[in-house]
Amino acid sequence: MEKSSDSSEYGFISAGFSHRPKLELVLFIVNFTLYSAAVIGNIIIILISCLDPCLHTPMYFFLTNLSFLDLCFTTSSIPQLLFNLGGPDKTISYTGCAIQLFMFLGLGGTECVLLAVMAYDRFTAICKPLHYSIIMHPQLCWKLVSVAWGVGLLNSLAMSPVTMRLPRCGRCKVKHFLCEMPALIKIACVDTVAVESTVFILSVMIVLVPLGLILVSYSYIALVVLSMKSAMGRRKAFNTCGSHLTMVSLFYGNIIYMYMQPGNHSSQDQGKFLTLFYNLVTPMLNPVIYTLRNKDINGALRRLVSRK
Repeated sequence: MEKSSDSSEYGFISAGFSHRPKLELVLFIVNFTLYSAAVIGNIIIILISCLDPCLHTPMYFFLTNLSFLDLCFTTSSIPQLLFNLGGPDKTISYTGCAIQLFMFLGLGGTECVLLAVMAYDRFTAICKPLHYSIIMHPQLCWKLVSVAWGVGLLNSLAMSPVTMRLPRCGRCKVKHFLCEMPALIKIACVDTVAVESTVFILSVMIVLVPLGLILVSYSYIALVVLSMKSAMGRRKAFNTCGSHLTMVSLFYGNIIYMYMQPGNHSSQDQGKFLTLFYNLVTPMLNPVIYTLRNKDINGALRRLVSRK
């Protein structure tokens, strides 16, 4: 990426939570614990889904992609946060900041689309069960996942260079714990209305369109589930779909609040904790939500442990 011609090209100071030094040790311990749980949990889901033949289905193929995505998503920023919390050095290089922004935008955009793909998979499984294996064939699954990753890549390619090239007139203190786009736009020394308008338009396309598809899918699912005569069938459908809807609510709720507000008037601490929530807490909860009441994964884990 081309660097802007001011002192910020040599690096940035990540303010993070430095204005609350007494909390840094507590935040380090909490974030390290949650990050470790997120890494271990998502790796377990990936291994189980890959090693157990019973889980070689579209649903677990998409879940594996989500776990890998969450693993990359949280790793793109949390290690840097832990480094800053663990010592006096709060700096991040220009290149490191650019890479962090690129990954954050790309992985976030990919997750928005992937959650919509997973909703379509559940819609097909519940509303068209007799044609499920024909519709959700492996080629289509790979194409849908490729579209999700492609959208995320295009999002990064569109917004990362624009954000990093904004003139900052020597301002290098980012009032955030990572190089997030709103925080970098705020320290620009030029009019950023055009950039913010572009961000809003892309947010509508990448966030609201997939969310609309998810809501439509689950509207049809709800009608079918409520018409089921079997109580066991309704319970199984609600358990499976409830897990996905929980993840959708947690992820989209925070993303919309952060990126869809005109001018983004949330307070500094509020913005940091919201970002921390969907960047760390959501990836950590993903394995818990999907495995807590999932008999398939629990059974696969028992079979894998017994074989070992």
